[in-house]
Amino acid sequence: MNANLLTVLRDRSYRKLFTAQVIALLGTGMLTVALGLLAFELAGENAGAVVGTALTIKMVAYVGLAPIIAAAVDRLPRKTVMIGADVVRALMALGLPFVTEVWQIYVLIFLLQSASATFTPTFQSTIPSILTDEGDYTKALSLSRLAYDLEAIVSPIVAAALLTVISYSNLFAATVIGFLGSATLVLSTAIPPRAVGPVAMSFWRRTIEGVRIFARTPSLRFLMLMNVVVASGTALVLVNSVVYIKSVFALGDSALAVAYAAYGIGSLLVALNTPRLVDRLGVARTMRAGAVVIVAGLAAALVFTIAIGAGIAWWPLLVVWAVLGAGTSLINTPSARLLLAASDEGNRTLVYTAQFSLSHACFLIGYPVAGWLGAQSLAGAVLALLVGGAIAAMVGRRVEVRAESLALR
Repeated sequence: MNANLLTVLRDRSYRKLFTAQVIALLGTGMLTVALGLLAFELAGENAGAVVGTALTIKMVAYVGLAPIIAAAVDRLPRKTVMIGADVVRALMALGLPFVTEVWQIYVLIFLLQSASATFTPTFQSTIPSILTDEGDYTKALSLSRLAYDLEAIVSPIVAAALLTVISYSNLFAATVIGFLGSATLVLSTAIPPRAVGPVAMSFWRRTIEGVRIFARTPSLRFLMLMNVVVASGTALVLVNSVVYIKSVFALGDSALAVAYAAYGIGSLLVALNTPRLVDRLGVARTMRAGAVVIVAGLAAALVFTIAIGAGIAWWPLLVVWAVLGAGTSLINTPSARLLLAASDEGNRTLVYTAQFSLSHACFLIGYPVAGWLGAQSLAGAVLALLVGGAIAAMVGRRVEVRAESLALR
């Protein structure tokens, strides 16, 4: 890891929040593996459709509730908001091992992700208040991306090791521990109070203010199109990995963890070099490069899926997943720089919430396509995701070129 990135950890408040993020992410990674295996136990070959539906419900909570919750808690202490959300997430994860019906998965996932829709935008918008220097903030973005990538690698490896001695249902306990650990660290962190403007907006104005800023800001319209590209690649990995591994190739539980890890490795390798790429290419060009990589990865996934009928081995899937992870990191790592430039301390939480909600609206489309269409035809699902991602990438290129106000290039 680039040692220069670690200098921001000298700030005690940021160090605690970063550690809280890492602990919660490790627990969430366990949840991802365990949820896929739980779905397979309850639904068999229809596991992809179950996971797709569960993730769609997650997106409904993110898209529909995030702006409303953000408006409701916009004047509350950020520490209180984050701790409360962590406690709710822990309670919901605690109930998942006792699930016996598919509909119970859907209820608990909705409640858990509603809490995540409260925590994540608040957490993300707090970091610029702690690290006020733009250079330090950029390093924090890279560290945050590395945390997500390391989670994608470490959690499946740990899960694979644990699955050799325990049942998958015990993995949910790690999720509970992660959320409670996060809440404890947030509790001990000094967090600056929210900046409240002289004229407070009404509740409904706060609900839509972030989206209004997106609509009138060219750089954020470009970001929205990049969100579509990311959703196209990520939906294929998260929804259909269990189908490829368990149904198509009839492999064991550990192979599913390895598939998720391959995606994380691809993202990690790129995230390590993203600050250097941004310095050379600029934010927008780096993100456009990521869009090209994701579209190429989806094209390779389509070829692989078609070749399954000819007896192709399963390991090329790991390469394709790594490519999709690399493209995702190229887009997601620098994207928050656009949010920072388009917001101020008074409206930052609302802008970050809009990005959280709008980006997940893309997943709200991608997950059903990957799950429901994939249940009928894997190749058809990959083709649909490829077409959607390619169109968004091409339009995004035109928007970026025409937007003279896109200064972070």
